[in-house]
Amino acid sequence: MKPAEKQREVLIVDDHPLIRKGLCDAIGETHDLKVCDEAGGLHEALEAVARRMPDMILLDLNLKDGNGWDFIKRVRAERGDVPILVVSVCDEEIYAARLLQAGANGYLMKDASIGQVIGAIRKVLRGDIAVSDAIASRLIRTATSANGKRGDAAELDRLSDRELQVFELLRGEKSNREIADYLGISQKTIGTYKARLMEKLGVRTTSELMSYLQHASVSGKDEPSTGHATGAIDFQ
Repeated sequence: MKPAEKQREVLIVDDHPLIRKGLCDAIGETHDLKVCDEAGGLHEALEAVARRMPDMILLDLNLKDGNGWDFIKRVRAERGDVPILVVSVCDEEIYAARLLQAGANGYLMKDASIGQVIGAIRKVLRGDIAVSDAIASRLIRTATSANGKRGDAAELDRLSDRELQVFELLRGEKSNREIADYLGISQKTIGTYKARLMEKLGVRTTSELMSYLQHASVSGKDEPSTGHATGAIDFQ
């Protein structure tokens, strides 16, 4: 008799308990996957990685005491081989390529169906990259053409990872103090980042920056912020 296939263990990292429950329930219905642990914060998640040694990590960028960017860097430094699939409300056209470069193995928006999420989990476990067709096409265009990046996406590509985080938090109408607390840096440093944003985005005043933030869109639709948004995966 052929032995039963070993279920691959998934660590879910998301600051929304309802999202975690929905993912746990959906993964629990598969034959080849199981949830080994879940976490809502950065430090809790890092402890779970060390304790459980999961086969892969399903990660939201927004965490209670930090963010997914820092989590990816820490995991890659401490356990470089574990696959990480990011599932986020943040615009994939702005973030997907950047997070793949940072060490993620895939990126999906939270409006993906649960079937798409399960499929992407299996894909990264096979050693492949999991992104939407639109992002795959953009990555190919960018790799083969110097003119592959246009519009807001091209301008935002000039920002550092931290500058991009500050950009999205400002667009989510966070105050300097809220951003400083969220990122664990001083308000003075936030002011420095805002000045850098203005220079790189070609705006001269704070009001022009805020106007840019309000209208910045790659796909022509309103985009969610990196604040603790209420976007949710479609579990149907």
